[in-house]
Amino acid sequence: METADDPYGVLATIAASSTSGQRGLPQQVDAKTMWSGIGFNLCGKRFVVPMTEVAELLERPNATRIPGVRPWVRGVANVRGRLLPLIDLEAFFGGQLGGNRKKQRVLALDMGDFYSGVLVNEVYGMQHFAIENYSANDEVEEDLAPFAAYLRGKYHNDTQSWTVFSLHELAKDPRFFNAAAQ
Repeated sequence: METADDPYGVLATIAASSTSGQRGLPQQVDAKTMWSGIGFNLCGKRFVVPMTEVAELLERPNATRIPGVRPWVRGVANVRGRLLPLIDLEAFFGGQLGGNRKKQRVLALDMGDFYSGVLVNEVYGMQHFAIENYSANDEVEEDLAPFAAYLRGKYHNDTQSWTVFSLHELAKDPRFFNAAAQ
């Protein structure tokens, strides 16, 4: 037994007691690389848009109608002093927004000079997928054919598949870019 005259013995006892109940270090687990997007409903189907393509997610703002535009242009809204054209994505693809207006959301797209918002029926929030759960679009299913030019593969999780929809590709489409009625 150590005494006050044996400081080394006291320190050795403290060190032994502090390490006696010690657990091992956690094992290193290989972290999976994740991909994130925002899930939404379009024409009754589940899609996910890359986080990098959405400037912000908004509740549906009040909009002022614009004369002389295509029917899928719902108007223009003032969002923090910036004019945001609102495009009904369902109507652009030949459908119509349905469901509860309170569930409808705007996915804002900001590509420098091009600032626009697309209205969707419902947003499912952020979706996260392991990169290895991605598959490319080798063949587009028949029910997704109207969207084929804007699709960029699929991610799969335990229960469902999510088709990746590119807003940047949509913004490049001349039909989408030219909203004037003819």
